[in-house]
Amino acid sequence: MPVAQIDATQVRELLPVKDCIQSVREAMIAFSKDNVHVPLRSTIPIEEGKSMLSMPGACKELGFYGVKLISLHADNARKGLPTIQGVIILFDYESGEPKAMIDGTSVTGLRTAAASALATQILARPEAKTLGIFGAGLQAETHVDAITAVRPIESVLIWARNHDAAVTFAEQQSKRTGLSVKAVADPADAAVSDIICTVTAASEPVLKSEWVQPGTHINLVGSHSLSAREADTALIVNSRLYVDSLASTTAEAGDIMIPVQEGAIDMGHIVGEIGQVASDDLAGRLDDKQITLYKSLGITAQDLFSAAFVYRRFLSLNSHSD
Repeated sequence: MPVAQIDATQVRELLPVKDCIQSVREAMIAFSKDNVHVPLRSTIPIEEGKSMLSMPGACKELGFYGVKLISLHADNARKGLPTIQGVIILFDYESGEPKAMIDGTSVTGLRTAAASALATQILARPEAKTLGIFGAGLQAETHVDAITAVRPIESVLIWARNHDAAVTFAEQQSKRTGLSVKAVADPADAAVSDIICTVTAASEPVLKSEWVQPGTHINLVGSHSLSAREADTALIVNSRLYVDSLASTTAEAGDIMIPVQEGAIDMGHIVGEIGQVASDDLAGRLDDKQITLYKSLGITAQDLFSAAFVYRRFLSLNSHSD
């Protein structure tokens, strides 16, 4: 059988938000139970502002292993192109036969937002109804869809360094979703929300502890290097803290490791991995006043499980149409 080629449009059709959240839930539980083998990603520098990432993973229970290969081109935003592009290649676990080549950019966008939605589903107050988003790119849009799938969101506030981009984005999202989506010029205004998602390319903090209200849930998504962070040290100190992967955190999460280096916290400040909470092996939010925070780096298990769902649904639909 030829290798299935599944493009971005097909991915979006085959992987609805709620199915993606469920796939990510299964991935995170499998990861925290050591049922999926996910080596740390490797980065291959190409030249200044350009690099390639290789993210392999394998899961016998899932029936697949695979790799996501992505390119990171920092200047692409200026050219109107995605800064992250890539493909996921799936192999049959038993035979090693390549089964599918799936657009990686769309899967990454969907599964990243789904990971935030999973953490929100588990950790945010049930009645949370306001959403603040820092950033106005692709991840901001996928996060609107994912968070509204798990909480009764009534209004969304958008802050971005480029205020014009935030205004344009807010107008587009209002029309697309029917929600109240407004741009704000001051990041402190966006922080007065029940749920906050940071999806920026910032290297210095854009979210400060003094702005955040008791009972807020926060998803930190944008930064993934030891030298970059989106939240200040005080916010990390004041939060009940969860991660996707403890191993990845020490290698890539500046949001956490900078406060560790400063001596503000130690690694014991991390409650645990979100997969442990999803499987009821670890407690989530303990009261309505706590600030809960999920540091998302993204792990290959999320890509692998999401891609497997896409491929199986693709096969199912094609067999029915024959």
